[in-house]
This record gives sequence, C-alpha cells and structure tokens, in this order.
Amino acid sequence: MLDLSRIRAITLDLDDTLWPVWPTIHRAEQVLMDWLTQHAPATAALSCQAEVKQAVRAEINARHADRAHDLSFLRLEAIRALLVQAGDPGHLAEPAFEVFFAERQRVDLFDDALPALAFWSQRYPVVALSNGNADVHRVGIGQHFHASVSAKSLGVAKPDLRIFVAGAQAAGVAPHEVLHIGDDAHADCVGALAAGMQVAWLNREGQDWSHGDTRPHLEVRDLHQLCACWPEYQP
Repeated sequence: MLDLSRIRAITLDLDDTLWPVWPTIHRAEQVLMDWLTQHAPATAALSCQAEVKQAVRAEINARHADRAHDLSFLRLEAIRALLVQAGDPGHLAEPAFEVFFAERQRVDLFDDALPALAFWSQRYPVVALSNGNADVHRVGIGQHFHASVSAKSLGVAKPDLRIFVAGAQAAGVAPHEVLHIGDDAHADCVGALAAGMQVAWLNREGQDWSHGDTRPHLEVRDLHQLCACWPEYQP
C-alpha cells in the first residue's frame, strides 16, 4: 500500500499512461507518408515496402546504438536514409521529421488523465519522466507539470536508475519521497523500485506481474482508482 505521508512529489510516465501511444504514432506516420507523397514521391513509394522500411530502421538503430535513448534522432536518420536510398534529397529529412513530430504531439488523452493531473498538480510538483519524445507543452498539458525529464535530454532511458534520480532532483526532493506512476512493468516499475521510490503500476490491460517478488506498492486499472487513495479526491 502507498504511504501518502511520504509523498512530496510525483513522477509520471506519458505514453500509454496519459494517452494510448500507438494510435498517435500510426496517425503521425500517415501524415508523414502524405507529405512524402507530395514532396518526395520516390521515398513514399519505397516506404510502402514494409520490409525495406523495417530494414532501414534496423540498420539505423544498429549503427547508432549509442543513441538508442533518442527516438527523435533515430526517426530523423531513418527518414534521411530512406530519402537517400530512393534518390531524393537528404535535406528533406528535417522538414519531413517536423511534419511527423508535430502530429506526434496530437494525442487523445485517456478520460482519467486530466482530472488526475489537475488533482496532483495542486498538491505536488509533477515531473514528466519519459523514454518517448512527446512534449507536454506541445501536447497542451504543460501547465500541470513542474518539469520534464526525458531519455533524450538525460542520455539514458528507463529503467536506468539515473533517470529516476534526475526526476526526483527536478522536483527538489529525495527519491524515497517520490511516487512514480507508469504503465510499463519493467521500465517504470522495476526502475523506480530500484531507485527507492514508491510505485503505482497503471495496469490498464490487466497484465500479469512477471518481474520477481518485489512488486509495486499499488496496482490500479485507471488513474481514478489511484487518485481515490487520497480521501479528498472527487472524480
């Protein structure tokens, strides 16, 4: 069970915690394809070949293994590689990526996201802690966040202990005074537990815990259920 008296800050995952990420990514990829069809049709045609697209992405990921934490960089370089392979100008990679990235910020929040954010941000500093490349300000929820720490900005990704420590530092508290909330059992829960945080596992799909005997302090199916731990919460 959570010890509410210990909580002085909240760190919060974004993708699949506040919104479903894959519908957003698929929509952004379609917007990118539409842009390529207009500005780089040979690349658009090449991108329609799933095996080619996957091979290019795999080659970029392998070549830049030291940048595995930077999804924006990997996406940009994969676009550039496809452009070059198709015979289109490589400098189109930057505007193409910007089209993708802008659409990637258009998310459909879960119904429980805004009430929970409003409730917590009135009580604690809330810090976004993400391996992804969503920007809370471009998404339109920045007013609820004290700070954001990303894998890209820090150079390491969850479950690395350092990103959780950085999240606590951004909030101005010690790790044991943080409640971390996230959907990924390994990246969020295992990492935050190792950092000494209290952890709430947002398990919307009812998955089994398969990461040893040390479990999150609380498992919930939605954020309303988590907020209900505070007696004053009114959904």
